[in-house]
Formats: sequence, C-alpha cells, structure tokens
Amino acid sequence: MMTSMIAPRRLSIFGSTGSIGQNTLNVIDHLGGRENFEISVLTGNGNVELLAQQARSSGARLAVIADGRHYESLKSELSGSGTAVAAGKSGMMEAADCEADWVMAAIVGTAGLAPTLAAARRGADIALANKECLVSAGDLFIESVKKGGGKLLPVDSEHNAIFQVLEENQRHAVERIILTASGGPFRTSSLEEMADVTVETARAHPRWSMGLKISIDSASLFNKALEMIEAKHLFGLRPQQVEVIVHPQSVIHSMVGYTDGSVLAQLGAPDMRTAIGYALSHPRRANLPIERLDFAKLARLDFEAPDEKRFPALRLARLAMTRGGVQGAVLNGAKEVALEAFIEGRLPFLAMAEITEKVMDDLIDLPAAATMDDVFAADKEARQRAAGLIR
Repeated sequence: MMTSMIAPRRLSIFGSTGSIGQNTLNVIDHLGGRENFEISVLTGNGNVELLAQQARSSGARLAVIADGRHYESLKSELSGSGTAVAAGKSGMMEAADCEADWVMAAIVGTAGLAPTLAAARRGADIALANKECLVSAGDLFIESVKKGGGKLLPVDSEHNAIFQVLEENQRHAVERIILTASGGPFRTSSLEEMADVTVETARAHPRWSMGLKISIDSASLFNKALEMIEAKHLFGLRPQQVEVIVHPQSVIHSMVGYTDGSVLAQLGAPDMRTAIGYALSHPRRANLPIERLDFAKLARLDFEAPDEKRFPALRLARLAMTRGGVQGAVLNGAKEVALEAFIEGRLPFLAMAEITEKVMDDLIDLPAAATMDDVFAADKEARQRAAGLIR
C-alpha cells in the first residue's frame, strides 16, 4: 500500500463505469483510497446505478452522466450524498474544468476527445486510454499537452509497455516498435468462417475482459490498427517503424527494437491494472495485487505474422499513417459507424473494413487539420459517408 504522500492527489476519471474506469478505482482502493487520493470527478455514459455507487464509495465531488436523459435519476440516487451532479456535453466540459492533477481519459470513441483535450490544455497529467485523441487529432493533441505542461501517460497495455522500456536518452537509437496482438477469437478462422461472425462470438475475447465495442474492435484487429496510429504520434515514429506481431499468450505486451539489434520487452500477466498502476504512480512503481508470471508454467511463447487479408484493418492503419492529414479521423469515424451497424445487425463483420476503406478513399483530398474544428468536420463527413454507404 502507498502511504507516503503528503497530501491526497486530486484525480478525475472520465469513463469510470467502463472496464478501464472500474479497474482504475480498484487500483486507487488498493493504494490507499481516500487517504492518498481525492476524487474530483467521475463520469459515465448511462449506467446510473454504478456511477452513483462509485461516487458514494469514493466521495467524488462531481458525478457527470453523459446521457442527459438520466440526469434526474442520477440526481435522485445521489441526493444527500454531497456529490454534485451534471449531465450532457456541458456537464462533460464542466468535468474537464474541475481541478485535478491527474485525469484518466477512458471514454470510448470521439465523445472523449473534447473533455480530454480541455483537461490537457488546463495542464493536468493525462492517463490516456482513449485512442481517438491521438488517432483523430494526433499532432494537435500532442501540442495541446505540451502547451498545458502536463504529462501524457499511455494506459493501453501496448503503449504503456513501450513507455516502460523506451529509454529516454536512447530515443535516437530506436529502430522500431513492435506491438503485440493476441489475435482475438478469430486468429485461426478462415475468411469463410469470419463471414458468418455474430456479435456474441466477436465479443468473446480469449485473453482480456473488455466492453462490447472494444472487444469487437479487438476481434477485427481495428483496435490494433488504432494503436498503430497512436504509437506513431506518442513516440514520434515514422509509419514504417511501427510493426505488429501476433502473440496469443498476451504475456509480452510490446517491444522496442534498437539500432544495435537489442529488443527490450515488457512482460506481465494480462491485467489492465498493471498499466493503470504505472500511470498512476509514475515515475515510481506501486505494489499491486497482480498475478506474477511463472515462466516454468508458461513453457513457451508463440509468435506469428498477422494476416492482413483476413484482418485488413492493419493495412488501413498504414494507409492512414502514410497519407497523413485527417485520414486517421476519417478511418476512425467511418469505423465507428460501421461498428454500430454490425452490432445492430445491419452489416456483416467483414464489411466493416470495406466500408471504412471506401470512405477513406472518397475523402483522401480533405485538407490537413489546422484546428480541432477541422478534426470534428472530417469525423462528421466520414460518418455521413459511411452511413450513406451502409444504407
């Protein structure tokens, strides 16, 4: 347990009711809870009961429900608790403006972009679990973090692994980074078998416990595609320096290859609390209740090249990185619409990549983003194009 802090750190958790948010609160409890941390804000999308429970347990100053229809329910749940309540986009921006030294950005999708950006501009340290901040607005987001003066702490297990083993004084010698992928539930499936994939089979990840959308993105490797673009921006890489290798055991979380031939890897049990704890305690390491690796029981670690015919999302990520401009925002916006259509039964699993690529090709001439408004405009155009193609 961590008990050496002079005063409680002020934290906000955007997306506290999701898997990342719940694991963050679990780590906070293990590291001393209210003795060491003060929760400024918790936000959720629509799970009123869980958000209220979290707010009461943590003593949060403010609870925000993104879906404004649930405002009255949340207000009733937290009546007399001392926790203020807000809702909708204005509530999310109020959350971003609240004083907090450290912000967990775990809202899924572009909905997390505006509040996370506002918190970064304010100077908070950003524990980044929202991929869209870098995929859609990479250069602008990085610049906002620099100007704000806070730190950017990656929470995705792959980027956190690179963050742990990338030696700051050896950045000039980084030759490549290697993102590992479990391969998901369809690692050995044929194209014919993948044509009949359902939402239930796509959400059954073999290694990680995640939300519905992230699980399906992992099954299609769109999750890994977004991580490729993230890595380029996070670590200042060229597209050809970003590689992906399939590693079914999910023990090696990612690797950094140097110009002298050395490859440094971060290993650990597949538990998101490791990355969350590292981001929360950085630059120190916390004592966490994570399963320790038993190498004798592991016996072997397997690797295989990803098949981009069955998982074209990886090829689309390289295309977006090479083209530059707002292609990342276009890829993500189109993919989100296609994903919703798949979940609702209006689009086959494999067609998600087909729709995304068509939209990327259609919008290849959109100018690079000079402001966040340009990013949102590209995202909106991509979503409209994707929706039209699906109809």
